[in-house]
Amino acid sequence: FNIRGGDVIRTPLPLSQAIVKTDGSAQLFLDPRKVTNELPGWLGDAVTLEAPEALDGALDALSGQTVLIDPGQSSAWYFDRLAAAGATVVRGMDPCTLPRAQKNAVEIEGSRQAHIRDGAALSRFLHWVDTTAQDTLPDEREVAETLERFREETGALKDLSFDTIAGAGPNGALPHYKPVTRTIRRIEKGSLLLVDGGGQYLDGTTDVTRTMAVGEPTADQRRMFTLVLKGHIAMATVRFPAGTTGHQIDALARLPLWMQGFDYDHGTGHGVGSYLGVHEGPQRIAKAVNSQPLLTGMILSNEPGYYREGHWGIRIETLQVVTAPEPIPGGERPMHGFEQLTLAPLDKKLIDVALLTADERAYVDGYHAQVWAKVGPLMDGEAKAWLERACAAL
Repeated sequence: FNIRGGDVIRTPLPLSQAIVKTDGSAQLFLDPRKVTNELPGWLGDAVTLEAPEALDGALDALSGQTVLIDPGQSSAWYFDRLAAAGATVVRGMDPCTLPRAQKNAVEIEGSRQAHIRDGAALSRFLHWVDTTAQDTLPDEREVAETLERFREETGALKDLSFDTIAGAGPNGALPHYKPVTRTIRRIEKGSLLLVDGGGQYLDGTTDVTRTMAVGEPTADQRRMFTLVLKGHIAMATVRFPAGTTGHQIDALARLPLWMQGFDYDHGTGHGVGSYLGVHEGPQRIAKAVNSQPLLTGMILSNEPGYYREGHWGIRIETLQVVTAPEPIPGGERPMHGFEQLTLAPLDKKLIDVALLTADERAYVDGYHAQVWAKVGPLMDGEAKAWLERACAAL
């Protein structure tokens, strides 16, 4: 139905149910108190709006019919109710899942624009971290609130896409850490700050992680950051044939770490919606086997990391969209690739350039050139001057 609502925190969804029939008509069960005057016209004549209380009777009316239900998105109650009504239940993927995962041209362009806007907010935040915060050494809560404030100042933020993760020092070694009163820390010189956050905009959903040095980084911190960066670049630049799944390319992001005896214990990438959930399936990039091929238009994260328990954590995350297969000069088969959507500079103080190949250095410089070209026009003052320096060649 391509509608949005406010029933779920951080995810713009209405709580509702629907019965979609093979003739294209549908019944949408939605609290009438939450329906705008424009919704019926948007849905059209083929969709009937009904109160949630009418769902029981509508399911009973399916007696003798065959009904497809996605077991991953439906509770056992629906199966039991339909069985009691005498319907034949078929288990399968929701037919909306793949069309939703494969973004169309309008959604992809919307995501590009959302990421440019979000990139300006992120760049202002990174400037603040690299200047003001280096002196005031704020706590994690202030860090998260400052990033949210910069996003709000875009004038387009509808909500965060999830609660911001701001991990200072050892808290950054907890991949899904959230600042709470009993664990909150101030950032400290000589350590790292990991910040993972995102925004919900009408034209797209963002999710980005950047790791920043507080003070001068150690040689070990620079080495580990650069190993993570090498894996991130490998995933960003991979070409792959049609039919390739996420688990088949997951090792590319881990290989630089593996070769030195390190790894991370989370997936490399998850699907992301279009002003929808920041976690969206069925696509993902992870060690776990997943039979879903990566298809043109799917948006996924690219987020390898390394976590030194009790000390600090590193993660580099951007969103990228699967591009249509294209021929490679001299090759035999067209190959998919990724277009980078997230636009925010990396902390060059943490990059050990000596560990990068010439191609990897060229990638970093090319990525930063894109950030400056697309985000720079939205910046001004000291923050713009800082961004120009941050995006200068290695």
